[in-house]
Amino acid sequence: MSASQTSDDPTLLVKIFGKDRPGITAGLFDTLAAYSVDVVDIEQVVTRGRMVLCVLVTQPPDGLEGDLRATVHSWAESMKMQAEIISGRGDNRPRGLGRSLVTVLGHPLTAEATARIAARITGAGGNIDRIFRLAKYPVTAVEFAVSGVETEPLRTALATEAAALGVDVAVVGAGLHRRAQRLVVMDVDSTLIQDEVIELFARHAGCEDKVAEVTAAAMRGELDFEESLHARVGLLAGLDASVVDKVRSEVRLTPGARTLIRTLKRLGYQVGVVSGGFTQVTDDLQERLGLDFAQANTLEIVDGKLTGRVNGEIVDRAGKARLLRRFAAEAGVPLSQTVAIGDGANDLDMLNAAGLGVAFNAKPVVREAAHTAVNVPFLDTVLYLLGITREEVEAADAHVED
Repeated sequence: MSASQTSDDPTLLVKIFGKDRPGITAGLFDTLAAYSVDVVDIEQVVTRGRMVLCVLVTQPPDGLEGDLRATVHSWAESMKMQAEIISGRGDNRPRGLGRSLVTVLGHPLTAEATARIAARITGAGGNIDRIFRLAKYPVTAVEFAVSGVETEPLRTALATEAAALGVDVAVVGAGLHRRAQRLVVMDVDSTLIQDEVIELFARHAGCEDKVAEVTAAAMRGELDFEESLHARVGLLAGLDASVVDKVRSEVRLTPGARTLIRTLKRLGYQVGVVSGGFTQVTDDLQERLGLDFAQANTLEIVDGKLTGRVNGEIVDRAGKARLLRRFAAEAGVPLSQTVAIGDGANDLDMLNAAGLGVAFNAKPVVREAAHTAVNVPFLDTVLYLLGITREEVEAADAHVED
């Protein structure tokens, strides 16, 4: 709206809809240009080849509105489109205070789930200003721009609904920070990779069942992590150090892990890992994936054998949060601009300390405590929570291949 125009000035909403083809937008504005109108707002959406183009313009000079209407309808008919013109006053009503972006992931995303999420947004006092699809595979991801309610109460209102529906919902504050440089820090075992590294070592030591039992209890929060770590590592005493290379070769990245890291790095993000596992594996992952930061425990090796002990400070639940803060300081990124991803109870402090904590295929206690949860087996779906579309990912990949 021009500076001289008030919210009560007459305006016309011109709506064009029909089969999309090149030249529609340019043709409409060529038609409107003859009537000396100013553009107040524009919105265009194309879904399955069908276009809806809405243009809000100032009222033309006295006596020309009827001619404008007739000319627009005639032009639309010539383009095999339909036109609707609605008189009114001013622009859109101001958006309410409190701006959030709600990302919904479904596999599939059902009409029932969408209806209930939308109803819960309304029930929390929010208004849906815009909806945009971020991805259609490997999951359907859509983003709602919501106003009228603060981010935290909206996040709380949607968390219960999302769990009941079996969809993933992330709520973040809208603003310039959405595209600002960020730091993403991930857990490793069962997050960046599909495996529990200590269980891979245990398989070679013939004590996999015993180690897995202790690991599961620790991840459920039933055991102190440091105590359980020493107990599990102790079972590896005497194992030949050559097993390290074997374990590295056995590690399986989570589907989408390479895409996630590659895309984040291209966008200028810094990416790190913190692990209750071992540097003998995370150092290798850092080199292979081009990670900016990596920290884990270190298996002690003496005379070519594992001693059953670890060296240095233990990376436990509190240690992961501490490392997140350290990495953020080194990266020059405010803690509010960090994203943490993890699956176990020992990730909770890190998830809660981050600006956005993502529980990835996590245990129930972690899903309930984290800012948001992702329950599909594709790590790159985290990109959608950051507002990055599948098309942007694919375009970046194609550009590099060219």
